Amino acid sequence: MKICIFLGSRTGINPLFGRKIGELCEEIKKRGFEIVYGGGSIGLMGLLATTANQFDIPIYGVIPEFLAEKEILHKNLTNTYIVKSMQERKEKMIELSDAFLVLPGGVGTMDEFFEVFTYKQLGLMDKPISILNVADYYLTFKKFLLEMVREGFLNREDVESLIISSSIPYILDEFIKFYS
Repeated sequence: MKICIFLGSRTGINPLFGRKIGELCEEIKKRGFEIVYGGGSIGLMGLLATTANQFDIPIYGVIPEFLAEKEILHKNLTNTYIVKSMQERKEKMIELSDAFLVLPGGVGTMDEFFEVFTYKQLGLMDKPISILNVADYYLTFKKFLLEMVREGFLNREDVESLIISSSIPYILDEFIKFYS
């Protein structure tokens, strides 16, 4: 199973965000999964790729040309896909992946999340989506999604289809259950 991980190109200020990547890679390795991500060498993205290499986990990067040219492409990946645009990046990541996991990040991470969540909501894709709620980073976001439900802009079933948890083993086990 290939897990697409959306996460920040910055590290953030909470050191727990980075420390969770080690635990995540350990659990991914135990299950024999592979990783797809945005191909970067900076922030949490770079830490993910470096840690995946330490655990000998196959990792596939998808990065647009303009970012690869700025030398933020991680140099030690199993395979790298260089695409023309951010939109092509998301499409390639969706194509390559069996499940999606959102870690802390900024607007780019949210853009990627909303793209796959919209695809799932519209029935264009049927793959599990999870949010790793490290240090309650996504607590307010979950409340916002529920506010969308309350205001009639989102179906409760769509929110309930998301796997939102602070437990990495639980999330990865739910991915396995999805395909069982």
